[in-house]
Amino acid sequence: MPQRPLVGEPIALDLLNTTWPDRGARQDVFDEPGGVGAWLAEWDLPDTPGAEEPLRHTRSVLREVLENPGASAERALNEVLARGRLRPELRQGGPEETIEVEEEAWRPAWLAAYGYLSLLRARPERIKRCSAYPACTLYFDDTTRNGTRRWCSMETCGNRAKAARHYRRERSV
Repeated sequence: MPQRPLVGEPIALDLLNTTWPDRGARQDVFDEPGGVGAWLAEWDLPDTPGAEEPLRHTRSVLREVLENPGASAERALNEVLARGRLRPELRQGGPEETIEVEEEAWRPAWLAAYGYLSLLRARPERIKRCSAYPACTLYFDDTTRNGTRRWCSMETCGNRAKAARHYRRERSV
């Protein structure tokens, strides 16, 4: 399985980041044998039969919401969200929320869609696409204090951008 370039993002963005360009070819974790199960394991979710298609669908819906926002994209995300709900409960004297989904295969996809809403509630302006786009298609949650993070990774895209800027500066002298 190819090494993903960015891990550790919130579940909605991590789902988006299961595809990325690499040397002109599109990589997709879900195309690899065991890729869906490995991704689910990263989130401590069971490898549920049938989860791949809902995950692929939700990934494309999230990409549409971020790249082409509008009524159609919102409707598609709401259709994913309609497949589950949170049921509040009191357990052992404390509040708890239980996730209920119409089909168990949709649980991981629903969690990713709901996770996107959580990001929107917290700080929507911190959901960012790497500034190296279109060479890099990764998204991240900018958790820096001042909210000025530009690249998915300083080690890869950030260094490439700085090196290119330095090269252009040197050539113009």
